[in-house]
Amino acid sequence: MGVRKTNGAGKAALSEGLQLTPVPRQTVQDRVYLELRKALICGLFEPGQVLTIQELAASLDTSTMPVREALHRLISEHALEALPNRSVRVPLADLDRLDDLLRARILIEGTALELATPRLKRGEFGELKALTRNYDRAMAMRGSQATETELELNRAFHFLIYRASGSAVLLPIIESLWLQCGPYVRAAVRAFDQRLDLWALHYHAEIVAALEAQDVAAARAALAADIGRAFDMLRSPQGEPKTSTDDQRKRG
Repeated sequence: MGVRKTNGAGKAALSEGLQLTPVPRQTVQDRVYLELRKALICGLFEPGQVLTIQELAASLDTSTMPVREALHRLISEHALEALPNRSVRVPLADLDRLDDLLRARILIEGTALELATPRLKRGEFGELKALTRNYDRAMAMRGSQATETELELNRAFHFLIYRASGSAVLLPIIESLWLQCGPYVRAAVRAFDQRLDLWALHYHAEIVAALEAQDVAAARAALAADIGRAFDMLRSPQGEPKTSTDDQRKRG
């Protein structure tokens, strides 16, 4: 293939003009941060739950220093909040915060979806349909509680679309919003019965159909409904959408 040469010492060398991107070294701090970040996105911590450095360090089998640094990063991302007694907790799900997160997600994720609409390729539509089918199977097999598989399939569906936007600015903003919403979404999913949670399949199918038809308005409306369903469930135990949520969807 003409890629490898050998020098006088017998070591492999790259042919002229070929450069490889250095592989980043992941520190313990990075791994702890990513693990806690994943736990928040997947809703493993409850809204209002107090987290202690010692307990997290013991659970992660590490020292307290990387945990402390990871918590500081998550506080700066508004995923956690510091308390006066030096402990940390997951922010409570008050209505003002829910409204703020809902508005931001509909606006920013809707923009990313709009940018992605003309850029999605046939193979990516196949992936979106496969993810929806796999979500359907996961829903059919689950008991009364949502599984990590369902949550990960839902995330994969959305982020496949958002990555297609080509926006290096919007993607980390969306990731931050999902990080902040994780505990609330998991709490809402627990409130869904299986019939109600089929809304997700309905909306995902609508999103894909609208994207294939290049109908941006319909795609954004289906996305807003999909995002809003979890917020509706937190507002009303019976799953009745609130007027303010409907208004935000229309504005999205």
